[in-house]
Amino acid sequence: MEDMHLIDPLFEPAELKPSRDGFASASVEIGEKDQNVWVLTADVSGSTRANFFERKFPERFVQVGVAEQNMAGVAAGIASEGKTAFVSAYGVFSPGRNWDQIRVSICYNDVPVIFHGSHTGITVGPDGASHQALEDIAITRPIPNMQVLAPADAEEVRKAFWAAYESKRPTYIRTSREKMPVFTTENTPFTLGKANVYREGNDVAIFAIGPLVYESLKAARELEKENIFCAVIDMHTIKPIDKEAIIHWAEKTGLLVSIEDHQINGGLGSAIAEVLAENLPTPLKRHGMLDVFGESGTASDLLKKYSLDAEGIKKTIKEALPMKKR
Repeated sequence: MEDMHLIDPLFEPAELKPSRDGFASASVEIGEKDQNVWVLTADVSGSTRANFFERKFPERFVQVGVAEQNMAGVAAGIASEGKTAFVSAYGVFSPGRNWDQIRVSICYNDVPVIFHGSHTGITVGPDGASHQALEDIAITRPIPNMQVLAPADAEEVRKAFWAAYESKRPTYIRTSREKMPVFTTENTPFTLGKANVYREGNDVAIFAIGPLVYESLKAARELEKENIFCAVIDMHTIKPIDKEAIIHWAEKTGLLVSIEDHQINGGLGSAIAEVLAENLPTPLKRHGMLDVFGESGTASDLLKKYSLDAEGIKKTIKEALPMKKR
């Protein structure tokens, strides 16, 4: 893959930021460029960082209250009038509660509504199972015309919203609540639908999303000390998925591992499995939430409990090595 993005992100991050902060930056930047951009939220503007746009452009901000289904309908109407609507809410409620409106009013009409699903994954922490969106990829990925993104850090989130805006397509972008390392930079490549390769390796290829990209990088660094060499791929776009990258690393390593803070059913691992089944059957270990709800706790404690921290990922990879296609 001559055009594959390969960079080295392994430096001590300059700062910790919630990835939802990337939405704040992008929405204001895009709003300054385009007066036809609107932002809607459902009584969570501060939590999802929609309040940054609200302060800057109050005339293009819509607070619908706790009414996610109405919010999707209003956004569809705005987008149908030649504008772009950003919808910012907790991922567990949007797309969790307004799936029908998203499917029929937005995706069926193929209008530019971009959903910011904040507070996804188990790193939501103390809010517990009711607020941990662990199924959002599974319910958005099958909808025709919908793009699905899970960026790795705040900077990549910023780029993801720009890419979604420029695509003019319905898009769902998931972000997290907890402060996490910002390990990409303004110069890190980002192309919608094209994975970023942050580490080379011949033994196993790790495909990860969201905050677990950095945890996977830490795991790969530790495994190298044991002469296990892992490629680490940031699969920030789950739909349209980078089939070329999946097939390339399947051919090169003979073993893929998917890492996600989402149910393994219907998420990143399932998307990769579909590509492998149709193109190059290859052993795949799916690692994420194993058909269970999360619980309350700190982000670090929950990552450890569900083996989604660097140590848990390291253990999972070592257990998967006997599956390797020889």
